[in-house]
Amino acid sequence: MDPFKMGPLGDHDFKPVKHDLAPYKQVMENWPRDNRSRLGSGNLEFVDEVFGPESLEFDSLGRGPYAGLADGRVVRWMGEDVGWETFALVTSNWSEKLCSRGVDSTTSRQWKHEKMCGRPLGLRFHKESGNLYIADAYYGLLVVGPEGGIATPLATHLGGEPILFANDLDIHRNGSIFFTDTSKRYDRVDHFFILLEGESTGRLLRYDPPTKTTHVVLDGLAFPNGVQLSRDQTFIVFTETTNCRLMKYWLKGPKTGRVELVANLPGFPDNVRLNDRGQFWVAIDCCRTAAQEVLTHNPWMKSVYFRLPIQMRYLAWMMGMKMYTVVSLFNENGEILEVLEDPKGEVMKLVSEVREVEGKLWIGTVAHNHIATLPYP
Repeated sequence: MDPFKMGPLGDHDFKPVKHDLAPYKQVMENWPRDNRSRLGSGNLEFVDEVFGPESLEFDSLGRGPYAGLADGRVVRWMGEDVGWETFALVTSNWSEKLCSRGVDSTTSRQWKHEKMCGRPLGLRFHKESGNLYIADAYYGLLVVGPEGGIATPLATHLGGEPILFANDLDIHRNGSIFFTDTSKRYDRVDHFFILLEGESTGRLLRYDPPTKTTHVVLDGLAFPNGVQLSRDQTFIVFTETTNCRLMKYWLKGPKTGRVELVANLPGFPDNVRLNDRGQFWVAIDCCRTAAQEVLTHNPWMKSVYFRLPIQMRYLAWMMGMKMYTVVSLFNENGEILEVLEDPKGEVMKLVSEVREVEGKLWIGTVAHNHIATLPYP
């Protein structure tokens, strides 16, 4: 069907499977809309100064934001007089000549260098020690001290096999670090195959610093992505991007060890972050379509469709997909408290994280070269 490898699959051995996706009509009919498109009134900050800032973090002194970039660096904003400075690297292999491509860092020009340069995704500060923990797509779970520098690897393998796609993390008050490994088959460069195939080899992992060991908490997950402990740390919530849903895993109490659905979502979620009120901000790349549901439930049709000699953006357009941003706020019971949209994609077309800090939302993106901000509430 595609002898010249013009389609999105190339010569990939594509094996789509049916996966657990809530009915399209049920989800979309019950999802509240932001008729004022409030997210579209946000501001673009640091345009062409940061490249694919997936995750944003602030230290205990209020400095920041810190951001993990597509060129392999973790950078820190030091104010107007100084600007951005390189705070940490995930590998000593990093060099400006090899890794620094500026605005091209978020394009395919960087992909063949990612494995060498690193791709820091999730960032979290340990408030007491000041250490910054990093989930890097290629170098696993790492830590760097309060002064920055080259990060130290903590978890790169499990059971003798490499952790292929560390994605996000959170730190329990007992020191344990929960982090997601998105797939045991594909790394970040090939993440589209995880979504297209619907494969579910992802895991929620836990690293225990005293023993320096890594354990599987949950496996068989479909593109596990963002992860966030609840305010009282009795449970952890995580996103499954492929299945468009927010999930909960109980750590304490009578439901310990149980997995529950928190919410089905209208699009593909990335990171989830807690605000000071114990609520959860979820970043969602929107939106699902009826055609997508048909392909999901009929893998043979998906196998034919994505083998057509047509570029991915046109295949997505024919399915009715139009990428834009939705950010949603949930309480601990999964009730929707807030929905902010930018349906025209004026401020953010692909969103990865929302952080609420002192009356402002800070919004990161894995695919564009800026940060968005919005006063809130």
